[in-house]
Amino acid sequence: MEPSTSTACDSKKRKNNAPAAHETAKRLKTGQEDDEAVECGRTSCSPRISVLPESLQQAITPNELMELLHYAALGKTGGIKHPSWCRLHRQRKVQGVNVVLVEGLTQSHFYKHYLTLRHLRSNYTTRVSFTPSSDNLASEIFRSELPEFDCSSVSETEKEKNSIHKALKVHPVITRFGTERRGLTAYVLTQEEMIKKHYPVKGMPGFEEFICTDSVDNVTDSSPLYGLDCEMCLTEKGYELTRVSLVDSDGNCVLDDLVKPENRILNYLTKFSGITAAMLRPIKTTLRDVQAKIRTLLARDAVLVGHSINNDLVSLKLIHKNVIDTSLLYRKEFGQKFKLKVLAETVLKREIQTDDKKGHNPVEDALAALELAQYFIKTGPRQVVELHLEELWGYRIEEESADCEPAPTPAPTPITRFADILQTLGRSVAFLGKRSDVALHLSNQQWHNSDKEVVAAFRRNTKCPFFSVLQLSSFSNQLKSFFPHQERQYQKVCANLRDMCVVFAGPLPADFSERDVRRLFRCCGAVRKIKMLNAAVRVHAEVEFEQLEGALLALKTLNGLNVQGQSIKVQRPVYESMLDLDLTLDALSVDVLNSSHLYAVKLNPSMADSIHLTAKVNGHTKCLDVTPFQTAKRSPPAKLNGYYSETESKQFSNSKSKLSEETLRETFDRFGAVEGIILPAKPGKHPRHAHIKFDSSEGKHAALSSSEDLWKERYLICPSLTPPHLSSWVAMTTPMNSEEAVEDEERTHMHTSSQDQEMELMMKKLDRHLGKLFRSLPDCTLSVVVLLGHTSAHGHLPGLCLMEVKQES
Repeated sequence: MEPSTSTACDSKKRKNNAPAAHETAKRLKTGQEDDEAVECGRTSCSPRISVLPESLQQAITPNELMELLHYAALGKTGGIKHPSWCRLHRQRKVQGVNVVLVEGLTQSHFYKHYLTLRHLRSNYTTRVSFTPSSDNLASEIFRSELPEFDCSSVSETEKEKNSIHKALKVHPVITRFGTERRGLTAYVLTQEEMIKKHYPVKGMPGFEEFICTDSVDNVTDSSPLYGLDCEMCLTEKGYELTRVSLVDSDGNCVLDDLVKPENRILNYLTKFSGITAAMLRPIKTTLRDVQAKIRTLLARDAVLVGHSINNDLVSLKLIHKNVIDTSLLYRKEFGQKFKLKVLAETVLKREIQTDDKKGHNPVEDALAALELAQYFIKTGPRQVVELHLEELWGYRIEEESADCEPAPTPAPTPITRFADILQTLGRSVAFLGKRSDVALHLSNQQWHNSDKEVVAAFRRNTKCPFFSVLQLSSFSNQLKSFFPHQERQYQKVCANLRDMCVVFAGPLPADFSERDVRRLFRCCGAVRKIKMLNAAVRVHAEVEFEQLEGALLALKTLNGLNVQGQSIKVQRPVYESMLDLDLTLDALSVDVLNSSHLYAVKLNPSMADSIHLTAKVNGHTKCLDVTPFQTAKRSPPAKLNGYYSETESKQFSNSKSKLSEETLRETFDRFGAVEGIILPAKPGKHPRHAHIKFDSSEGKHAALSSSEDLWKERYLICPSLTPPHLSSWVAMTTPMNSEEAVEDEERTHMHTSSQDQEMELMMKKLDRHLGKLFRSLPDCTLSVVVLLGHTSAHGHLPGLCLMEVKQES
């Protein structure tokens, strides 16, 4: 890079000191502890969300979702209360709320394509089932009422607005920027504004050969400002660059170069540019050279400031995403603009571009534009207008005569709608999605034809709205075209998911009944259904567990069991839906929702004595990290005429096989602090299995490594696989119509249709879009993704709500 041959200046490039990385706070489901106490004991002070244990296995309703959104956006302002079903810790640090509504997808679709949805399953640490609604949820969110909202928190803002003279309320600066003093991000042009006013924007016609700076999508109020100004001459091809100047936020000149135009010069425009033929004769610096210098000098989050800066960027053939134009800050009526010289004299009390100087000095002009922007940001639009109303805009406010009594001010209309309250508080709201009837002003809506356009438009925003709702509808539209009978296809998804909880067992003794099979297999977990399969010679059974863990333990503990002198084989069904089952189970075992959860069952004495676990059963090694145990030798109670005595039978079946939270804590606390215990049980029945949540994953792994000792206490354990928000894996997959017919028909389906392949591709695209969207959100933004589920005349297909607060990077 050649050194500048014109004015020398020291360049001091701004250093961006990234904030220290914060350790992600560990999620707690209890949500009972005091926020401040937790904050003191953690290294991260970022907001986080947790679901209360009693609410975890219940589907939330749209109204409950709105409880969370109201509290996240408003906190305790106006008397908003905590949501009844979850806790949002350190709400005051929430910087924004983003809600994505995905039409057509259900909770079952999520788990059917669990391996494909990498972003959703790994980045969202809170999930809960969602009750579908037939209403337009996006519109319901914006128009939801807060009748008890205390407007006293808004009163000062309203008083400030009402204190402005009515003539100023329609002033172009007040109309555009309001009255409150804000950070620089409030004045950075949006991409839509840049396109409308013909600024260079990537992808727009006419700017194909322009060079892009390496700028970020979203800047902050602490981003550095750089003043820019250019001078041009007239050549055979039009106006071309002859000089460029750049000053940093401290007013230091970091670049001031003369530039040799590529084409023959017709007019040096010396009167305005100050450039002469003698000055350019020795210059060899090209446009490409200064483009490279500017790209090097600018920080990634730099904001360029200039007066009619679109002309400067065009002459530089440069595209920069984040700009402030002082000609649009100090606005005049009907789109007219002040000259930079006038603004400098009036606001900065400084003379520039004087007649005694030969042409303009771009360093001087760049500095003037920079200081005008800094003054506007620091002072605020209202005070700028009031201080310079007569000098710049040419009129004054006449005070009303004391003899004239002011008209009585009508009582203000109470503000109760959620969107109106946010806007009254100065918080921006936005809706992006398909064209629909949304209860929001059209200026806050953007309509797009595809999910890709919705996400791209949101990411292009220079400043992310404080509260935004994105509606992704492409998936629903494609599902309708793929599957004319959508409910029938949903039942196929359910059948595939239920297959994950199914094992086949046999051969069984000829006199074995369904009740005998249930008694045998319930030692591994709750059994949902038994189906006897009578082959020509031998008897087999199809056993469907309520949870994935039951099927896993059955394979490891009952395979090879001797039943009345004959060894039975327990195996998975051989369906195409099972081909990736091992990968799915591995992913579920390390899922963020299961990372510190353990599944445990306690056998009764007779079952414990009959099961002998070895490292290999029928030549098959264990999967996951279910550890084999040694059988504890014990003698069963004495029988009388083939039956146990009544006393011993009660002790045998009840006293030592019951599970309770107290006994589980006593057993598992030695491996690590137990945070919570879930004991699923049907009314009137004792629980037979439990999910144990440790404070950390170390407790879970310590328990797994001590499984031999636990076996001596008749415990079978394995890593949790069923997500905590599902009391039963198969509960979410109950078909709406004839279950037996659907299952028999669907299980004969032994090939993947082209529609299934297209569905998989759609899921990948959806996950990719949502991943990009999440990465573009500012830190400390609450991100909520709602798979809306489906409502029909035949019933509800539950959806899924995924929540996460983006942590500070």
